[in-house]
Amino acid sequence: MNKQEQVPDYNAAPNVCTLRLFVTGASPNSTRAIANLTEICETYLKGNYELEIIDVHQQPLIAQTEQIIALPLLIVKKPLSPDRRLIGDMSDTEKVLRGLGLHAAN
Repeated sequence: MNKQEQVPDYNAAPNVCTLRLFVTGASPNSTRAIANLTEICETYLKGNYELEIIDVHQQPLIAQTEQIIALPLLIVKKPLSPDRRLIGDMSDTEKVLRGLGLHAAN
């Protein structure tokens, strides 16, 4: 099982970034969000993240529980508290890094 398919352990070590990306099937925005977020995670968090990709059409109860109102939506569960939410295709790397509690090297 690759890293993108693993179900995150929300009790994992505190330095592991736990992420949930909510998408709508294979729509262009969802596909871009998955690709962009995977690239950011592999560049800045390599080996220190768990990413769960949730298709709201296949798992509507999870989306309802998380009160999803816009898609694609990234929820950063750990190590930040409270959870942070980012909406969009994750193409703005600086914005995503800030949402992850990181900053890009100048």
